[in-house]
Amino acid sequence: MVQLKTDSSIEAMRETGRVVARMLTAAREAAAVGVSLRELDEIAHDVLREAGAGSPFLNYKPHFAPTPFPAVICASVNDAIVHGIPDGYRLRDGDLVSIDAGATLNGWAGDSAVSFIVGRPRPEDVRLVGTAFDALDAGIAAAVVGNRIGDIAHAIGTVCRKAGYGIPEGFGGHGVGRQMHEDPSVPNEGRPGRGMPLKHGMVLAIEPMLIAGGQDVFHADPDGWTLRTDDGSRAAHAEHTVAITDDGPRILTAL
Repeated sequence: MVQLKTDSSIEAMRETGRVVARMLTAAREAAAVGVSLRELDEIAHDVLREAGAGSPFLNYKPHFAPTPFPAVICASVNDAIVHGIPDGYRLRDGDLVSIDAGATLNGWAGDSAVSFIVGRPRPEDVRLVGTAFDALDAGIAAAVVGNRIGDIAHAIGTVCRKAGYGIPEGFGGHGVGRQMHEDPSVPNEGRPGRGMPLKHGMVLAIEPMLIAGGQDVFHADPDGWTLRTDDGSRAAHAEHTVAITDDGPRILTAL
Protein backbone atom coordinates (compact mmCIF):
# COMPACT_ATOMS: atom_id res chain seq x y z
CA MET A 1 0.00 0.00 0.00
CA VAL A 2 1.30 3.45 -0.95
CA GLN A 3 1.42 5.92 1.93
CA LEU A 4 1.07 9.57 0.90
CA LYS A 5 3.21 11.90 2.99
CA THR A 6 2.06 15.19 4.43
CA ASP A 7 4.01 18.35 3.67
CA SER A 8 5.45 18.29 7.19
CA SER A 9 6.56 14.68 6.71
CA ILE A 10 8.28 15.63 3.47
CA GLU A 11 10.13 18.38 5.33
CA ALA A 12 11.27 15.81 7.90
CA MET A 13 12.41 13.50 5.11
CA ARG A 14 14.40 16.37 3.64
CA GLU A 15 16.49 16.45 6.83
CA THR A 16 17.18 12.74 6.47
CA GLY A 17 18.06 13.29 2.83
CA ARG A 18 20.67 15.87 3.74
CA VAL A 19 22.39 13.29 5.95
CA VAL A 20 22.47 10.84 3.04
CA ALA A 21 23.92 13.53 0.79
CA ARG A 22 26.66 14.25 3.32
CA MET A 23 27.48 10.54 3.53
CA LEU A 24 27.91 10.32 -0.24
CA THR A 25 29.91 13.53 -0.42
CA ALA A 26 32.29 12.40 2.32
CA ALA A 27 32.79 8.97 0.75
CA ARG A 28 33.36 10.41 -2.70
CA GLU A 29 35.84 13.00 -1.46
CA ALA A 30 37.81 10.29 0.35
CA ALA A 31 37.84 7.89 -2.59
CA ALA A 32 41.36 7.81 -4.00
CA VAL A 33 43.86 5.28 -5.26
CA GLY A 34 44.87 3.04 -2.36
CA VAL A 35 41.84 3.74 -0.16
CA SER A 36 39.83 0.64 0.77
CA LEU A 37 36.10 0.25 0.39
CA ARG A 38 35.90 -0.54 4.09
CA GLU A 39 37.52 2.83 4.87
CA LEU A 40 34.84 4.57 2.77
CA ASP A 41 32.18 2.77 4.79
CA GLU A 42 33.78 3.93 8.04
CA ILE A 43 33.80 7.53 6.80
CA ALA A 44 30.11 7.33 5.88
CA HIS A 45 29.36 5.75 9.25
CA ASP A 46 31.03 8.70 10.98
CA VAL A 47 28.63 11.05 9.18
CA LEU A 48 25.68 9.05 10.49
CA ARG A 49 27.00 9.15 14.04
CA GLU A 50 27.59 12.92 13.91
CA ALA A 51 24.01 13.44 12.71
CA GLY A 52 22.52 11.11 15.32
CA ALA A 53 21.08 9.06 12.45
CA GLY A 54 20.75 5.33 11.91
CA SER A 55 21.41 3.10 8.93
CA PRO A 56 18.70 1.19 7.05
CA PHE A 57 21.47 -0.79 5.30
CA LEU A 58 23.34 -2.15 8.32
CA ASN A 59 22.02 -5.62 9.26
CA TYR A 60 19.31 -5.41 6.57
CA LYS A 61 18.35 -8.93 5.47
CA PRO A 62 15.83 -9.31 2.64
CA HIS A 63 14.55 -12.72 1.61
CA PHE A 64 17.25 -13.31 -1.02
CA ALA A 65 20.22 -12.55 1.22
CA PRO A 66 22.06 -15.37 3.01
CA THR A 67 23.41 -12.98 5.65
CA PRO A 68 22.53 -9.49 6.97
CA PHE A 69 24.24 -6.64 5.13
CA PRO A 70 27.36 -5.72 7.13
CA ALA A 71 27.83 -2.04 6.27
CA VAL A 72 26.15 1.39 5.99
CA ILE A 73 26.93 1.84 2.28
CA CYS A 74 26.97 -0.39 -0.76
CA ALA A 75 30.24 -0.02 -2.68
CA SER A 76 30.19 -1.53 -6.17
CA VAL A 77 33.30 -1.38 -8.36
CA ASN A 78 33.64 -1.80 -12.15
CA ASP A 79 31.51 -4.81 -13.19
CA ALA A 80 29.53 -4.75 -9.92
CA ILE A 81 26.13 -3.18 -10.60
CA VAL A 82 24.72 -2.74 -7.09
CA HIS A 83 24.82 -4.12 -3.52
CA GLY A 84 28.59 -4.46 -3.30
CA ILE A 85 29.85 -5.15 0.22
CA PRO A 86 32.60 -2.73 1.35
CA ASP A 87 35.65 -4.88 2.03
CA GLY A 88 39.42 -4.58 1.99
CA TYR A 89 39.63 -3.94 -1.76
CA ARG A 90 41.83 -0.89 -2.37
CA LEU A 91 40.82 1.43 -5.16
CA ARG A 92 42.92 1.50 -8.30
CA ASP A 93 43.51 4.14 -10.93
CA GLY A 94 40.56 4.18 -13.33
CA ASP A 95 38.11 2.25 -11.15
CA LEU A 96 34.43 3.05 -11.68
CA VAL A 97 32.79 3.18 -8.26
CA SER A 98 29.11 3.30 -7.32
CA ILE A 99 28.24 4.22 -3.74
CA ASP A 100 24.69 3.71 -2.45
CA ALA A 101 23.85 5.17 0.97
CA GLY A 102 20.85 5.42 3.26
CA ALA A 103 19.93 6.98 6.57
CA THR A 104 17.09 7.04 9.07
CA LEU A 105 16.41 10.11 11.20
CA ASN A 106 13.40 10.90 13.38
CA GLY A 107 11.59 7.91 11.96
CA TRP A 108 12.08 8.74 8.26
CA ALA A 109 14.35 7.11 5.68
CA GLY A 110 16.38 8.43 2.76
CA ASP A 111 18.24 6.63 -0.04
CA SER A 112 20.62 7.90 -2.74
CA ALA A 113 23.52 6.75 -4.93
CA VAL A 114 26.33 8.20 -7.03
CA SER A 115 28.82 6.79 -9.52
CA PHE A 116 32.25 8.27 -10.21
CA ILE A 117 35.71 7.39 -11.47
CA VAL A 118 38.85 7.24 -9.35
CA GLY A 119 41.99 8.70 -10.90
CA ARG A 120 42.35 8.88 -14.67
CA PRO A 121 38.99 8.19 -16.35
CA ARG A 122 38.40 6.17 -19.49
CA PRO A 123 36.22 8.06 -22.02
CA GLU A 124 33.77 5.16 -22.18
CA ASP A 125 33.33 5.26 -18.40
CA VAL A 126 32.74 9.02 -18.44
CA ARG A 127 29.98 8.46 -21.00
CA LEU A 128 28.45 5.63 -18.95
CA VAL A 129 28.38 7.63 -15.72
CA GLY A 130 27.07 10.71 -17.50
CA THR A 131 24.26 8.69 -19.05
CA ALA A 132 23.30 7.28 -15.64
CA PHE A 133 22.80 10.82 -14.32
CA ASP A 134 21.01 11.86 -17.53
CA ALA A 135 18.61 8.94 -17.02
CA LEU A 136 18.10 9.97 -13.40
CA ASP A 137 17.34 13.54 -14.47
CA ALA A 138 14.85 12.27 -17.06
CA GLY A 139 13.12 10.07 -14.50
CA ILE A 140 12.86 12.94 -12.01
CA ALA A 141 11.48 15.27 -14.70
CA ALA A 142 8.71 12.74 -15.35
CA ALA A 143 7.83 12.47 -11.64
CA VAL A 144 4.98 14.98 -11.74
CA VAL A 145 1.40 14.91 -10.53
CA GLY A 146 -0.83 13.50 -13.26
CA ASN A 147 1.83 11.25 -14.78
CA ARG A 148 2.13 7.56 -13.99
CA ILE A 149 4.87 5.23 -12.81
CA GLY A 150 5.26 4.07 -16.39
CA ASP A 151 6.17 7.60 -17.47
CA ILE A 152 9.15 7.58 -15.07
CA ALA A 153 10.17 4.11 -16.25
CA HIS A 154 9.84 5.06 -19.91
CA ALA A 155 11.90 8.23 -19.45
CA ILE A 156 14.74 6.31 -17.79
CA GLY A 157 14.65 3.42 -20.25
CA THR A 158 14.64 5.70 -23.27
CA VAL A 159 17.85 7.44 -22.20
CA CYS A 160 19.59 4.15 -21.39
CA ARG A 161 18.57 2.32 -24.56
CA LYS A 162 19.33 5.26 -26.84
CA ALA A 163 22.88 5.23 -25.50
CA GLY A 164 23.16 1.49 -26.15
CA TYR A 165 23.27 0.32 -22.54
CA GLY A 166 21.70 -2.67 -20.85
CA ILE A 167 19.27 -2.49 -17.94
CA PRO A 168 19.23 -5.22 -15.25
CA GLU A 169 15.72 -6.61 -15.31
CA GLY A 170 13.81 -6.74 -12.04
CA PHE A 171 15.81 -4.01 -10.30
CA GLY A 172 14.78 -0.39 -9.99
CA GLY A 173 13.39 2.24 -7.67
CA HIS A 174 10.82 2.08 -4.90
CA GLY A 175 8.78 4.07 -2.46
CA VAL A 176 10.50 5.56 0.59
CA GLY A 177 9.01 6.62 3.91
CA ARG A 178 9.15 5.15 7.38
CA GLN A 179 10.99 2.27 5.72
CA MET A 180 13.69 2.41 3.08
CA HIS A 181 11.72 0.11 0.77
CA GLU A 182 8.00 0.75 0.42
CA ASP A 183 5.41 0.53 -2.34
CA PRO A 184 5.34 1.24 -5.22
CA SER A 185 8.14 -0.29 -7.28
CA VAL A 186 9.59 2.02 -9.95
CA PRO A 187 10.99 0.05 -12.92
CA ASN A 188 13.80 1.42 -15.06
CA GLU A 189 11.97 0.60 -18.26
CA GLY A 190 8.29 0.66 -19.13
CA ARG A 191 5.45 2.03 -21.20
CA PRO A 192 4.28 5.63 -20.81
CA GLY A 193 0.81 6.21 -19.47
CA ARG A 194 0.76 2.90 -17.62
CA GLY A 195 0.89 2.05 -13.94
CA MET A 196 -0.05 3.87 -10.78
CA PRO A 197 -0.98 7.57 -11.06
CA LEU A 198 1.47 9.95 -9.39
CA LYS A 199 -0.02 12.04 -6.59
CA HIS A 200 1.10 14.83 -4.30
CA GLY A 201 2.75 13.25 -1.26
CA MET A 202 4.26 10.21 -2.95
CA VAL A 203 7.99 9.82 -2.22
CA LEU A 204 10.03 7.65 -4.56
CA ALA A 205 13.62 6.49 -4.89
CA ILE A 206 14.38 6.81 -8.60
CA GLU A 207 17.50 4.85 -9.50
CA PRO A 208 18.73 3.98 -13.00
CA MET A 209 21.22 1.11 -13.27
CA LEU A 210 23.16 0.80 -16.54
CA ILE A 211 25.27 -2.01 -18.01
CA ALA A 212 27.92 -0.84 -20.48
CA GLY A 213 28.01 -4.03 -22.54
CA GLY A 214 24.43 -3.58 -23.71
CA GLN A 215 23.33 -6.86 -22.19
CA ASP A 216 20.57 -7.08 -19.58
CA VAL A 217 21.91 -10.22 -17.89
CA PHE A 218 23.68 -10.33 -14.56
CA HIS A 219 24.48 -12.72 -11.76
CA ALA A 220 24.92 -12.67 -7.99
CA ASP A 221 28.30 -13.13 -6.35
CA PRO A 222 28.80 -16.03 -3.92
CA ASP A 223 28.38 -13.42 -1.14
CA GLY A 224 24.68 -13.41 -2.06
CA TRP A 225 24.60 -9.61 -2.31
CA THR A 226 26.77 -8.21 -5.10
CA LEU A 227 25.21 -8.19 -8.57
CA ARG A 228 27.69 -8.31 -11.45
CA THR A 229 27.40 -8.03 -15.22
CA ASP A 230 27.54 -11.38 -17.00
CA ASP A 231 29.83 -10.06 -19.72
CA GLY A 232 32.27 -8.36 -17.32
CA SER A 233 31.43 -4.90 -18.64
CA ARG A 234 31.25 -1.95 -16.29
CA ALA A 235 28.08 -0.62 -14.68
CA ALA A 236 26.82 2.64 -13.19
CA HIS A 237 24.09 3.54 -10.72
CA ALA A 238 22.54 6.91 -9.83
CA GLU A 239 19.71 7.59 -7.38
CA HIS A 240 17.78 10.28 -5.52
CA THR A 241 14.83 10.18 -3.15
CA VAL A 242 12.22 12.45 -4.71
CA ALA A 243 8.93 13.85 -3.37
CA ILE A 244 6.12 14.34 -5.86
CA THR A 245 4.36 17.62 -5.13
CA ASP A 246 1.85 19.91 -6.78
CA ASP A 247 4.79 22.27 -7.39
CA GLY A 248 6.83 19.61 -9.20
CA PRO A 249 9.38 16.99 -8.14
CA ARG A 250 11.47 17.83 -5.09
CA ILE A 251 14.82 16.11 -4.60
CA LEU A 252 15.18 15.23 -0.92
CA THR A 253 18.71 13.76 -1.02
CA ALA A 254 20.59 16.79 -2.34
CA LEU A 255 22.93 18.78 -0.09
